[in-house]
Amino acid sequence: MSGLEKTIGYSFRDGSLLTLALSHPSLNRDGLASNQRLEFLGDAVLQLCASVRLYAQNPEMHEGWLSRRRALLVQEQSLRQAAEKIGLGAYLLMGPGEESTGGRDKPSILADALEALLGAIFLDGGLPEAERFVAAFVLSLEIPPETRDFKTDFQEHTQRKSGITPVYRIVSEDGPAHDRSFTAEVFLQDALAGQGSGQSKKAAEQAAAQDALERDLKSK
Repeated sequence: MSGLEKTIGYSFRDGSLLTLALSHPSLNRDGLASNQRLEFLGDAVLQLCASVRLYAQNPEMHEGWLSRRRALLVQEQSLRQAAEKIGLGAYLLMGPGEESTGGRDKPSILADALEALLGAIFLDGGLPEAERFVAAFVLSLEIPPETRDFKTDFQEHTQRKSGITPVYRIVSEDGPAHDRSFTAEVFLQDALAGQGSGQSKKAAEQAAAQDALERDLKSK
């Protein structure tokens, strides 16, 4: 783990936070002893750090552009790239079943672990260290121009059309721990607008947003 600290340029005061950030749920059955809670925190910290940096560096850009750029930066593909950049997969702690099926290289696992690591850095070193990490390893990524974020597109579409903000719900999780499948639904108020599935919660939400957007456009 000292190798990881050297790579990211940050040494933990509380080493247990780093261990927890690297602990995949397959390591044991107790969700509290895995990195899932830190992933939840890291996701929020990532959104904040990306928003602050994009706002400060792009004073001429409107809200829509900022939202789309942030969405591209914090999507699973980008987080996986950042995780690979620091060699995060090699440091993950996981059960033998997950490891035997290539868990260290799975995009969803790497993306979640990166968010958990960011959450741990925030708790251990505060917002300045979290901002430095995000700037160095996430905001520095080259984003493919063809990448599309359907959640942002659908939200902008519904805001223009009705002023309603979409709400996403994960309605099912299926499959073994090493090959999970998630199904998400997106609602406009209480009306079901779309549904989609993916190998991560974020991918499922993207698929649901795409389904909802395509349905709405076809209904015109």
